[in-house]
Amino acid sequence: MAAETLAATAGIEVYKDGKCIIKRIIYWMDLKRNYKKLMQEAGDLRATKDAICTEISRFRLTEDMRVWIARTGMIEEEVIELETKYEKKQRWRLDCLANLSRDMTEKCNQVRNHREEGKLQKMTLAMELPEPVRKIHTLKLQENSSLHKIVRHVLGFLDDEKIRRIAICGMVGTAKTTIMENLNNHEKVAKMFDMIIRVSVTKEWSERKLQDAILQRLKLDVQGLTSIEEAALIISEELKEKKYLIVLDEVWDMIDLNKIMGINDNHKDSKVLLASRYDGVCYDMEVDEIVDVQPLSLNDAWKMFKEKVGHPISHPLIEPIARHVVEECHGLPLLIDRVARTFRKKDKNVSRMDEVLERLEICYEDLKDGEQKECFLYATLYPEESEIYVDYLIECWRAEGFINHANNFKQARDRGHTVLNELIKVSLLKRRNESKCVKMNKVFRKMALKILSQSANSKILMKPHEELEDFPRKEEWEPANRISLMDNGVSTLPKSVDCHDLLTLLLQRNKYLTSIPELFSISMCHLQVLDLHGTKISALPFSLSNLISLKALYLNSCPDLIEITASVEALKHLEVLDIRKTKINLLKFGSLIWLKCLRISVCNLETGYHIETQVSRFDTLEELSIDVDSSKEGWDEIVKMVVKEVVMLKKLTSLRFCFPGVDHLDLFVKHSPLWEKDSCLTFQFSIGCHDSAFAQILESIDNPTHNILKLVNGQGVDPVIIKVLMETNAFGLIGHKGVSSLSAFGIEKMNKMFNCLIDRCHEIKTIVDGHKTSEAVLKWLENLYIKDVPKLESIWEGPVCAGSLAQLASITLCKCLELKKIFSHGMIQQLLQLKHLRVEECYQIEEIIMESENAQLVPEALPKLKTLILLDLPRLTRIWANDSLEWPSLQGIEISMCDMLKIFPFN
Repeated sequence: MAAETLAATAGIEVYKDGKCIIKRIIYWMDLKRNYKKLMQEAGDLRATKDAICTEISRFRLTEDMRVWIARTGMIEEEVIELETKYEKKQRWRLDCLANLSRDMTEKCNQVRNHREEGKLQKMTLAMELPEPVRKIHTLKLQENSSLHKIVRHVLGFLDDEKIRRIAICGMVGTAKTTIMENLNNHEKVAKMFDMIIRVSVTKEWSERKLQDAILQRLKLDVQGLTSIEEAALIISEELKEKKYLIVLDEVWDMIDLNKIMGINDNHKDSKVLLASRYDGVCYDMEVDEIVDVQPLSLNDAWKMFKEKVGHPISHPLIEPIARHVVEECHGLPLLIDRVARTFRKKDKNVSRMDEVLERLEICYEDLKDGEQKECFLYATLYPEESEIYVDYLIECWRAEGFINHANNFKQARDRGHTVLNELIKVSLLKRRNESKCVKMNKVFRKMALKILSQSANSKILMKPHEELEDFPRKEEWEPANRISLMDNGVSTLPKSVDCHDLLTLLLQRNKYLTSIPELFSISMCHLQVLDLHGTKISALPFSLSNLISLKALYLNSCPDLIEITASVEALKHLEVLDIRKTKINLLKFGSLIWLKCLRISVCNLETGYHIETQVSRFDTLEELSIDVDSSKEGWDEIVKMVVKEVVMLKKLTSLRFCFPGVDHLDLFVKHSPLWEKDSCLTFQFSIGCHDSAFAQILESIDNPTHNILKLVNGQGVDPVIIKVLMETNAFGLIGHKGVSSLSAFGIEKMNKMFNCLIDRCHEIKTIVDGHKTSEAVLKWLENLYIKDVPKLESIWEGPVCAGSLAQLASITLCKCLELKKIFSHGMIQQLLQLKHLRVEECYQIEEIIMESENAQLVPEALPKLKTLILLDLPRLTRIWANDSLEWPSLQGIEISMCDMLKIFPFN
């Protein structure tokens, strides 16, 4: 029995040993296969780790993932150790190889399990990490549409490593948000940046709200932190190694991103893209480029409308209505979208704009106070899209009492410009460049009319530019507090009108209106603005003296006006009087004790005994403008006497005047107490008279603080000119003789000059003579216009001091027949702000940038040049010698009649 038990036990042991030997043999036989499996699993683990590390490099490392990565490193070292043993297997016994194969099998399982755990960690990480882009459902832009072109334009800026901040600016409804959403979703943008952080900034935004939105986008938990600075530090740390794009839509005010996000120089590869309806906000945000978004063309608007409607609208009964509705949208995508949605529901029955206008009223409600709202609504008195002179509009605002916080006329005008700029910023009014006129958009005027129709306090009769021949019916004008009938064909007025509440009456440019009934204005005791300019009236009625509240009276350009039968001195509150281009004598107005602004022509002045007291008796005047017609005989003698009167006016803050000669200017400067250091006087002076339309460039610039000097048909250099030029912001030198350069006028002291025009100066050879100055000059000059200067050889001759022309943004050269070089040696390096260059009818020009003068030109030269216009340059052969320049900002090129120009240096 014992023997049997022993035999059985021995048999079991033999079986176990045999099974173990078989396993070892199998391991030994599978060594190569197990090695390959391990290497494959190790490779898959490495790929998983790399993918996870990519996610981590995109953002942050969690504690669980930190442990997994550390464990992965240990496993990889163990795999390498097994791999090393495998490479040395030739020296090993069979049992050692079997053990190696077994270890590889076990490690392979461990690697596989660890990899699966990593995949799970990656899925968890993906849920915890913010996605690189949050795509938004938005309107897809049609290829080559104006909005699509803007997107392409911004893409170029985003790809330019030198540009860090970009702004998209435009009036409400121009699809700024749609553009931003398309950029947010764009594949090219996603490839440029690791992270796109888009935030819509509401009007009620705060630093905390914006910061919280960014933290939420980044999935950062900052519970327990109460300080904006602490949260900003966390955001900065999370982003500092990343390339990100901050997209801020509808920015209302300047945002300090350094305070909110900790953005600093460590974030060099990242950019900011913002959209705002206020260009001032864009400048405050220190953007490098501003992309101006204009309303759509009619063709693009129609295409967008059809796409939005979504079904054919070519039916002969439907399409005419649809096209009319699209025209009424004035190219604003916001309105087109809303109208298209309504049209899709109502089809051909859509003809009202009420629903659309409601969307725009937000612009009106967003105005800061009643002052701005009243000023905006007042502009509806003028025809849609018509030009309204800024000075005139502000005067009407003051007369109506809209302008607050102003103790005198100058403060009121300054305040008026502030209000005007706010209305322009929100696109309720528009102005082209620095024009002296503004316009009201057709759609916004309809919105304003809708608001006025709902107001119990505004009873307005508005029929401007409607081809009226007869004055409206009594039931229309009797309840009105404002009446606008300008630009019509009204020839007669009612004998009297019972308008006790009337505040403004605008009858200007009714060219058939020849007389005003004597009792017409007898009940208008509250009237504050009366405009009759551009009519054919010959006399003012005696009932004019009943206008005891009148503050602004416009009679200019009434060439037949000669008589006043009323007692004008009864107009005790009159502040603004304009009688230019009339035959009425200034003496007939007596002494208006409150008069602040007077505009007259020399023909309004008596040429007899009383001339010496005509102007000076208005001792409260703050603004005086005297027009001169140099074709009238004896004008210069009259003006000489007027100069002596003007120097007696001690309260003037603005003077527009033409001096017959330099000696008369000298008289004013020496004797006027206004011409003192730190004086608040702004001026528009002409020395000599002229008919140069080109010189109107200076006067077309609307800046209430700009001083303008035009020197016409003069000779040599007088010390008083140098003195006045020290205070001049815009200078026109026209038909001057006896000087060969602008430097002769003391160019070192022209530290306030922004605009310079030189026209028909046949002896000038260069603008700046660098040999005669050792310091930077014209440091603030922004615009340089040169026309018909036949002997001009260069703009700058000689050495160029650093800082000269540092702000020059625009150069225009026309009819400079001897000019060969535009940018002399060292000049182009100073033109870092040059945006516009126009060269026309300069027949000797062969190169725009001469290689001989600019041999060491760097590729970054002219970094901000946007437009290049070359017209009628028959000898021009090239713009630049090669394609080495980068032209990073160039947007538009116009070339015509340059027949020898064959090669373009644009890469």
